[in-house]
Amino acid sequence: MKMSEDYKKWLDEAWEKLQAKVSAEVDRIGDRIPFVTKDGKYPKYYDENLGDLYWWTNGFWPGMLWQMYNATGDERYKTAAEGVEKRMDPCLADAAGLHHDTGFMWLHTSVANYRKTGSEESFKRSLHAANILAGRYNPDGQFIRAWNGWDPVYDNSGWMIIDCMMNIPLLFWASEVTGDPRYKQVAVHHADTALEFNVREDGSCFHIVAMNPNAHEVEFYPRCQGYGPGSSWSRGQSWAIYGFAAAYKHTGDKKYLDAAKKISHYFMACAAQTGNVPLCDFRSPAEPVMYDTTAGLCAACGMLEIAHHVPEFEKSLYENGAMNLLRACADKFCDWDPEHDGILYGGTGSYFHDRVHVSYIWGDYFLAEAIVRLLDKDIYLW
Repeated sequence: MKMSEDYKKWLDEAWEKLQAKVSAEVDRIGDRIPFVTKDGKYPKYYDENLGDLYWWTNGFWPGMLWQMYNATGDERYKTAAEGVEKRMDPCLADAAGLHHDTGFMWLHTSVANYRKTGSEESFKRSLHAANILAGRYNPDGQFIRAWNGWDPVYDNSGWMIIDCMMNIPLLFWASEVTGDPRYKQVAVHHADTALEFNVREDGSCFHIVAMNPNAHEVEFYPRCQGYGPGSSWSRGQSWAIYGFAAAYKHTGDKKYLDAAKKISHYFMACAAQTGNVPLCDFRSPAEPVMYDTTAGLCAACGMLEIAHHVPEFEKSLYENGAMNLLRACADKFCDWDPEHDGILYGGTGSYFHDRVHVSYIWGDYFLAEAIVRLLDKDIYLW
């Protein structure tokens, strides 16, 4: 990968800072499950009751640990990651509380463990999680249902979201290891429906599509984590970039790579307007200024994946786009102090949310993945 001497120096320094920070954190956090910081500390951990164990982000801390273990060989990271994996077993035993996010939760725990160590227990957990995700498939609509019902009056049984593009790699993995095409078929059907209904002509994406639960047709587009129904929530764009790039990796179907590229072009153009630190929503009022660095780092990782699959003279567009996002977000928002929890600040959960410019664990994961990928020290977890 081509990069300037200045960027190489910056990247080497970022890697040293990352090692120091995560080394301190693993000693402090161990196999607990962090989520979001408050005043530089994790005020609670998501293994304290069964309800919290079902939370969608619970795979990102162990995912970061597996990346660090792969890059350094330090057994502390492996031990802590395996501890988190075991903590999540009650969710597989009582799956009623799981949603579409089993990929986020078990790709970075059990699948990572199996890929790295060959653990049979991890294989069983992973396949169980894949079966749960496949069970959410709606055959008439050809999509994976998003959340479970949350309101006795409001029917969301036909809702699908762009985030799920990052969960279907669990199904691609299951087909690859079992030889059973059904998992891949479900993943492909969902990806095709997302491409048809989530992705707009200009490369932007709807976050949610409310499908008719009994047909392959759209009923309406709700507002959720962005500014409005027709706006452009940046993290949704980043899920789409990486999700379609991963779908191409697992299928070889060029339409997914083309979609990832188109969404990347849109993302880079929008982020360039704010110095490569993306806004929470690319179609929102000028005030208040709300960034979401987690979207920037996820998009960066997706662009690095795209770069693996395009011709030689096209690679630099996506590599440079990724490096610009990484450096801009890290320089403005990273807290490298080993005494503080969280690394990448500037994360915003949604446009109408009280947690603005904080450190979310998935942002730290994508920061770490981007750094180790650029250094060729990564383990592929998608």
